Amino acid sequence: MEMRKPITTAKLRKMKEDGTPISVMTAYDYPTAMLAEEAGIDVILVGDSLGNVVLGYDSTLPVTLDDMIYHSRAVTRAVRTSFVVTDMPFNTYHGSIDASLRNAGRIMQEGLAKAVKMEGGAEIAPTVEALVQAGIPVMAHLGLTPQSIHQIGGYKIQGKTADQAQKLLDDAKALEQAGAFSIVLELVTDQVAAHLTSKLSIPTIGIGAGRDCDGQVLVFHDALGYGSDIHPKRFVKTYGNVGEMIRNGLRQYVDDVKQRSFPGPEHSFRMDDEVAESLYGGGKPVAAHRE
Repeated sequence: MEMRKPITTAKLRKMKEDGTPISVMTAYDYPTAMLAEEAGIDVILVGDSLGNVVLGYDSTLPVTLDDMIYHSRAVTRAVRTSFVVTDMPFNTYHGSIDASLRNAGRIMQEGLAKAVKMEGGAEIAPTVEALVQAGIPVMAHLGLTPQSIHQIGGYKIQGKTADQAQKLLDDAKALEQAGAFSIVLELVTDQVAAHLTSKLSIPTIGIGAGRDCDGQVLVFHDALGYGSDIHPKRFVKTYGNVGEMIRNGLRQYVDDVKQRSFPGPEHSFRMDDEVAESLYGGGKPVAAHRE
């Protein structure tokens, strides 16, 4: 891959100004982050979606701050140029501003992320402003906000009515004013997402929000079919079927072990024949199994 300079918030804003689309992908561990880095992903998001695709929960709500720090640390070890953003999990930034600062500070200091992401609109603007003033870059998140899934009442498209469209614009402006460097728009109608993108000076990152956003984000496991319970989603394009490749490989391994075709001579190590002769008299050691 051609050498590139590290991505920064200033670079992301310049990409919006130049009309250069921004690529964002989730990663939750060292090897996937390294692959994303090598592929040239601009922004790596350590998403609390790890609750669904890594930890086996049915939502993001059980994910803890310690979970996010642990996975963020693994990701940042692999990254040299991509910009790493880590989600602040449920109930870690809706209390006092002091508590929110401490929690975000842990993600930056212990997880080594370059920024944090927070879900919510104008109601979290004071917290966003406090974090930014403390030197913590904030990516905002509007539209379908998974941490509020029970309040929303399900995975519903946002921005289908005039009132919803106006609220999204008001929230986006409040977050921009508070100092957010970017806003994720999730499951927002194409027209509303395009309008917001045109009205904001900061980049918008879409997921199920149409092609007119300044960038796009997908969950690694969705994009590459990695897992056994990946369900097709209308807003996801699948670029590979890693899960099927892994399953086939593991099945072949099981077969090889059962048939004793693995390990073969090429996978094994032998002592010198003279040493073997002195120990075993030229015969084979007694096997731990019976043919």
